[in-house]
Amino acid sequence: MKSPALLILLVLPLLTAFAVPSPSADVSSVPLTKVSFLPQWIPQSQFAGFYMADKKGFYRKRGLDVTILHGGPDVDPLANLAKEKADFVTAFLPPALASRDRGVPVVHLAQIVNRSNLMILAWKNKGIRELKDLDGRDIRIWDDMRVGYDTFFKAFRIDPKPCSHYYSLDMFLRRGLDACAAMHYNEYHRIYQAGIDLEELTVFSLHDFGCGFPEDGIYCLESTLSKSPKVCRAFTEGSMEGWEYAREHPSEALDVVMALAWQAHMPTNRAHMQWMLEKILASVFPSPKDTWKFGQLSPPDYTRTVEAMRSLQQLKKGVPFEQFVKSTIQEAK
Repeated sequence: MKSPALLILLVLPLLTAFAVPSPSADVSSVPLTKVSFLPQWIPQSQFAGFYMADKKGFYRKRGLDVTILHGGPDVDPLANLAKEKADFVTAFLPPALASRDRGVPVVHLAQIVNRSNLMILAWKNKGIRELKDLDGRDIRIWDDMRVGYDTFFKAFRIDPKPCSHYYSLDMFLRRGLDACAAMHYNEYHRIYQAGIDLEELTVFSLHDFGCGFPEDGIYCLESTLSKSPKVCRAFTEGSMEGWEYAREHPSEALDVVMALAWQAHMPTNRAHMQWMLEKILASVFPSPKDTWKFGQLSPPDYTRTVEAMRSLQQLKKGVPFEQFVKSTIQEAK
């Protein structure tokens, strides 16, 4: 029979293999757990909370050494997650559900952007002033964001001529398109910076028409959550603290975003990043009239998204809320 002392020595490594110290613990002498995080795009204010969590040490005080990778037009975060090239990623809810439906064991840890920022911009001088005027029109739409737009078209019986939208606004700015997809925090303001009077545009906000769905959420694989639940909780909590810090210190957050954008040789300016930060924060933190909670995906929004995708035949099976959403936010408080 093994002695009690020997049993303790044998069990202790198992208990500490994935140990993450509490935020109040002194981590100076504790080895950090290395993890990687891949957002959808190159550095911009859309991810300010994650940058601040890294910059201010909110990950490190929870025992994590986080490497933030660069996304972009040729980088699919969910595909990289499936190939285990990243431990955590951000993604919109519809493509994450579609990935799970294809057999990738993706799970949802936290909801960052609860209010949709998707919109359609159209030229008034092309005769587009109300919904019915979109019928039969050429509209460029991002392929990976079709759920919201297709739901919008179906709900209001609009039959446009959609084509694939890329990340250049040149065709729209040259009036070569009747309308195009845009994000409130990004393309809408970029068009203004390009010298267009916004009064020239008719704007259809999917959120205002009840067709917006939750956007940026934090995802990992089921195996990651199963093997390292404390690591997942630490990353989620650190990220939430980063977003709270960005809201309280927007100028400092902009400094960090601009430094990262310059390092990545991203063509942007502080005025645009400030606009983006203001709009994204309004989508992350609820106003008194909003029904959603900071960091959490609500069951009604989840169900609404699943039902919309099924009606569009973009989801075959679906998965119950409890199997897909593994929030550590409620557990942490």
